[in-house]
Amino acid sequence: MSTIKNFQDIEAWQRARELSKQIYEITYSNELSKDYALKDQMQRSVGSIMDNIAEGFERDGRKEFIQFLSFAKGSAGELISQLCRAADLKYIDQTKYSELTNQSTEVARMIGAFMKYLKSSQLKGTKFQEPETRNSKSETIN
Repeated sequence: MSTIKNFQDIEAWQRARELSKQIYEITYSNELSKDYALKDQMQRSVGSIMDNIAEGFERDGRKEFIQFLSFAKGSAGELISQLCRAADLKYIDQTKYSELTNQSTEVARMIGAFMKYLKSSQLKGTKFQEPETRNSKSETIN
């Protein structure tokens, strides 16, 4: 596994960012844009994936990071449910539904694998290190 210096280095966050762009695109480009409740829920869910990965990383503790990754994974599941509603209401076609659902599932899988790795590692996070070793997060999550 390559060294992670900031949350933007995390592949699951990168993939969630791409997914976010696509969700915002569909929520502003068709009939879904007029269903304010569903549009807003979808935007909040996809944003929550990215934001929880970022917040967990910045907490500097392994257990907290795992907890926030769990929130992010839950938001991916929430987005998949919302995509089902969007497809059922004919806001998106079956092809777009499958594409976005597959991407959401892949992000959730990546988050789950990262959680599993962190649970089995001896890494503790920078807030549990001596002050002189806190200089670089890359020393703690790699």
